[in-house]
Amino acid sequence: MAIYRIHRFSSLTGLSPHVIRAWEKRYGLVSPTRGKNRYRQYTDEDVKFFRYLKEEVDKGHSIGALAELGREELLKRSKVAAVESPHVEAPAEQLVAELTSAIQQHAVDVFERKLNGALAVIPFEEALHRFLFPVLERVGDLWHEGKISVAQEHYVSNLVKQKVYSAMNQLRVLENGPKVVVACPHNESHEIGALTAAYVCAARGCRTYYLGLRMPIDELVSYCSTLNPSLVLFSVTIVLSGDEANELASAMATKLLSYSPVGVGGRGVLPHTAVFEQEKISIFRNLKDLEVRLLTLTTH
Repeated sequence: MAIYRIHRFSSLTGLSPHVIRAWEKRYGLVSPTRGKNRYRQYTDEDVKFFRYLKEEVDKGHSIGALAELGREELLKRSKVAAVESPHVEAPAEQLVAELTSAIQQHAVDVFERKLNGALAVIPFEEALHRFLFPVLERVGDLWHEGKISVAQEHYVSNLVKQKVYSAMNQLRVLENGPKVVVACPHNESHEIGALTAAYVCAARGCRTYYLGLRMPIDELVSYCSTLNPSLVLFSVTIVLSGDEANELASAMATKLLSYSPVGVGGRGVLPHTAVFEQEKISIFRNLKDLEVRLLTLTTH
């Protein structure tokens, strides 16, 4: 997953294999890894970068002039362009319906075959928006309605988590990237949002430290006092009362802000936005908000 041979890379970027090889050899704009069989292997990051280059060439810029700017400068510009002109594919409704139906019918083989087939041909971040998140939401609704069991819901959630972990492990780690810590509060039992945020951070060039569920604030403070991260992210999906929101925001402000800026996201905090913002804690309403913030970390 998230690794493509040149012909699939060509389909995803709209560039011919000949052009891709030429840009690699002549301008050094990409350095694909090689598999055991010596085939070139490209990542989702490469897909986004070469899509940006193609868009610039289509606007009339020559690839030679672009290449003179250098790969690092072009990567920065591609990230800025992605944030300023976001393009999110519409949910793949038919695929979501087929996957949901397979779960309802206990057809695990059908579910996994369709899921893996779609992931093989769609860049992972697009897959998150187009069918992974929609499937999780649909399955969660079915569980709340009593139409599927908790076991079926857990199966889907855990499988998606495995996919995110796998995609994260294949991302390049930048030694000089900003440090970002991602965690969930001590009473949080759902981590898919936090895990996805960690993937986005890693995909944007951050050195990401994913600490997972049920992280006590005091332990996190001790960790951050040594690490000195550029940003600490919390994912909160549990329903918070007003008192709980005040308590969490206050603890973050008094204990964490001296070590790092802090941001929170997830449906649990959105009703209490003012409480967190009053404590100088950033609110991330969606992944696009997070991407905008990460851009300030990775381009300075």
